[in-house]
Amino acid sequence: MPENQFERMMFALMTVIVTVHGYVFYSLYVVNGSLLMEINQAGSVIEAVGAQGGVYMFGRFVPIWAVVIVEFIFAYCLECLVGSPCSFKLACKVFDPGKTHPVLFETAVICATVGIMCPAMSFIAAWLYYPYYRGFSIITLLADWLKLVCLNFPFAFFSQLFFIQPLIRTLFRKIFRRNGANAADTVLSAE
Repeated sequence: MPENQFERMMFALMTVIVTVHGYVFYSLYVVNGSLLMEINQAGSVIEAVGAQGGVYMFGRFVPIWAVVIVEFIFAYCLECLVGSPCSFKLACKVFDPGKTHPVLFETAVICATVGIMCPAMSFIAAWLYYPYYRGFSIITLLADWLKLVCLNFPFAFFSQLFFIQPLIRTLFRKIFRRNGANAADTVLSAE
C-alpha cells in the first residue's frame, strides 16, 4: 500500500473521487429521492433536481456538478489531514501492523476511517445543506447532523469495506507496482 507521501495523497485522491460521487448520488436518490420527486411532481430524481434548479446548498440551488466539487474539496482535505493519519494511528493502537495479517489490519484501518470521516463529513453536509431560509438554530443543525450520521453510516461502512476500498486497493496495486512484484508476492512476504 502507500509507502510515501505522494502515494498516500494519490491513494486518498482515488478514494475520494469514488466516494464523493457515491455519497452525492446516494443522498440524492436514496435519502431524498422520494421527497424531491413528490415536491417537484417529477417522475425521476434527476427530473426533480432539474425542475427545482439544482440541489439546495449554501441557501440556494446549485448544479449537481458544483455539489460534487464542493464535497470533493472538503472530503479530500479532511481525508489527507485527519482521516488517514488518525485512522492508521487508531488501527495501530489495536493491532501491531508487523504481526497482524495485512487483510485484518487494512480492515481495521477502513473501519477507523469510516468512524472518523462519516461523522465529520456529515457535520460538513449539515452546514452545506442547512435550511437557511428558515433561519438558523444550533438545535436544528445538531439534529440534521445526527440524522445524516444515522443515514450515512451504514452506507459508508458497507460500501467502503466491501466495494470502494477493495476497488481502490486493487487499482492502486496495479498503478504503483513495486519493482515488478505483484500483489500476491507483497501479501505473502508480509506473512
